[in-house]
Amino acid sequence: MYDPVQLRTFLAVAQTLSFTQAARRLGLRQSTVSQHVRRLEDATGRPLFTRDTHSVELTEAGEAMLGFARRILEVQEQAASYFTGARPGGRLRFGASEDFVLTRLTDILESFRRGHPEVDLELTVELSGTLHERLDAGKLDLVLAKRRPEDPRGELVWHDDLVWIGAPRLRLDPGLPVPLIVYPPPGITRALAMEALERSGRPWRVACTSGSLNGLVAAARAGLGVMAHSRGLVPPGLVRLPDRAGLPELGSVDFVLRHGERGAGARGGRGTRGALSAADALAAAILTGGDRLQRGRG
Repeated sequence: MYDPVQLRTFLAVAQTLSFTQAARRLGLRQSTVSQHVRRLEDATGRPLFTRDTHSVELTEAGEAMLGFARRILEVQEQAASYFTGARPGGRLRFGASEDFVLTRLTDILESFRRGHPEVDLELTVELSGTLHERLDAGKLDLVLAKRRPEDPRGELVWHDDLVWIGAPRLRLDPGLPVPLIVYPPPGITRALAMEALERSGRPWRVACTSGSLNGLVAAARAGLGVMAHSRGLVPPGLVRLPDRAGLPELGSVDFVLRHGERGAGARGGRGTRGALSAADALAAAILTGGDRLQRGRG
């Protein structure tokens, strides 16, 4: 009943909340993306998105379609692998940004492991900047990490605004430097937060540095300062600071998948081809279920 091509397009729009960004991810024209969504809406008999010139949002039917689309595409991929005999195997070195520690990435990885038991998956959790460096050095096969919007590397999973977050009762004294809770270098959100404050002329100080998201969240919950963080990944117990806090706009950030160089990074008895096939399969699973990584999405 539902065309898998249209379902993939729907997921890309649902995850990026942008027809333009979805078109870039899929390598399609924006008119084609709109056509796929319209045909899927015709098939369901219900609108899946509300959209105007400024925003795109899922309808109630669209939220329901998320789960159906993921399951349909996952089963299709498993069936294709079974009947073609092209089951990936070998060692796959996957790196994920610290941003995903408190999300449902574990659900996606668990499902991937069940569907691909011949893959030896090795997970590395690090700062996005470090993951990009390790991928470039051939030490990882696939990474899921942040990039700056102007950075062309990687396949877009979703685009999100950065916001200032802190404890619900935190109040900033406008006469004092802004207390920052940040990752160490080369943290991308660290750099963007400091650059934004410098441009606005607002003084700041580092109140806490940690390479662990759990460490940053603990400091923020204790009221030690503020964090720059993805709007779609705000951890429990923290809230977005209101505009009256007087902090500058942070801009946006992309979450992307990057593959290692072809021929690099494969280890184990199955060789390079197995590792690259496994990387492609995991990338497909993340792109299919990427909306589950954003807080509040089922």
